[in-house]
Amino acid sequence: MGVRFVVNWDRMKELTQLPGVPGAEGEVREVLSQYIANSTSEIVQDRLGGLFGILRGQKESPKVLVAGHMDEVGFMVTRITDKGFIKFQSLGGWWSQVMLAQRIQIITRTGEQIPGLIGSVPPHLLKQETRNKPVAISEMFIDLGANSAEEVEALGVRPGDMIAPYFPDVEMAGGKRILSKAWDNRFGCGIALELLDELKNKKHPNTLYSGATVQEEVGLRGAQVAAQMIQPDVFFAVDAGPAGDTPGVSDGYGELGKGVVIRLMDRSMVPLPGMREFLVETAKREGIPYQFFVSQGGTDAGAVHTTGEGVPSAALGICARYIHSHAAMVDKDDIEATKRFLVAIVQSLDAATLEAIQKG
Repeated sequence: MGVRFVVNWDRMKELTQLPGVPGAEGEVREVLSQYIANSTSEIVQDRLGGLFGILRGQKESPKVLVAGHMDEVGFMVTRITDKGFIKFQSLGGWWSQVMLAQRIQIITRTGEQIPGLIGSVPPHLLKQETRNKPVAISEMFIDLGANSAEEVEALGVRPGDMIAPYFPDVEMAGGKRILSKAWDNRFGCGIALELLDELKNKKHPNTLYSGATVQEEVGLRGAQVAAQMIQPDVFFAVDAGPAGDTPGVSDGYGELGKGVVIRLMDRSMVPLPGMREFLVETAKREGIPYQFFVSQGGTDAGAVHTTGEGVPSAALGICARYIHSHAAMVDKDDIEATKRFLVAIVQSLDAATLEAIQKG
């Protein structure tokens, strides 16, 4: 199994609990900046809010960019009804069946967190023909316990305010798995911090940029901006993909507890053959468990790899059960393996290795 790397689990859990939907990642960014400053005094931020710490190794190049994304799937307030209910718009990909009767929090302009619930109609009040029909998001509403629009406005809630899922972290029986909101992708943010912590006093043959982008869930927007700013030579998106190991999934990829996920392809990118070989050879050399993954989704690698003259890129990380809902489940061993994998990648990625990847 090779050397185990300790992960700061309290920090990982803290990151999942922060509210940060696409376009409103400020609270996440503030916490990340404090942690990054513990590892390096060199920090860069793009104009949309992506944030990266820099560790300069033995050579100026290649420039290696490693990034999670700060944003989680969520919602936005669009209207307040006369009776004090909230109408909303989704931010990121939601399946309507996972939303009803779930708790949320509205974050006001002043930072107040207002608790609420996505309302659901009891079966007693449903007509027979509607009981088995999914409810469209456009028909849903949020209940803050108010009786009028004036009461809601007095709480500081306005159209445009962000709405984040609410779900405290829970360690599952046995202590190996954690259930929490926003593992997609505060996991990647946490790994970026772990990488800076681990390498700040170690040698590496490159310049490392490690941090997090914004607005991934609404079109990989922040990744493109970050890549234009940093102009990396190689990029690794660290993300959580959907697990395929639950009942009802007949053709899924990825199992909890089976190691690092290496994406063979998704709808946004096909990695270079040389990149795939580099990743597999590194995992084998270090004794890191890994599994392959094919996804209908995409990651920040899809945006970065086509910037400039092209950036050899890969997407790796973990699989998580129930992503794009109010809570997801992850396996601690997979997260530890991902940290080991990224450390090994950065420590071995010199100019000759990058050239081999490009020729591969």
